[in-house]
Amino acid sequence: MHALSFGTWWIHVASVFEWLVAMVLIAQRGSNRSQMSMIWLSAAMIPALISAMAACTWHLYDNSESLRWLVTLQASTTLLGNVTLAIAAWNLQRDATVKG
Repeated sequence: MHALSFGTWWIHVASVFEWLVAMVLIAQRGSNRSQMSMIWLSAAMIPALISAMAACTWHLYDNSESLRWLVTLQASTTLLGNVTLAIAAWNLQRDATVKG
């Protein structure tokens, strides 16, 4: 846990929490408005959350070599998250154009 300063830890943990809250709020808004594209957006955010949690876990254990696989998991879920968020954004745009 000594690999990062307190300030850096604060930002990491706050960012993960903020992302989780955003996912919940987006899902609630989509549910309240019966807007499936918003619900899919919140689901598309899951890989990025997993990525952030993998990075935090690796740092929590002082970047242990035995947990090096977390770096691969983090990179893979970042890629997957970027793709899912791009698809979700396209889906939101498509819905806005159809309803527009």
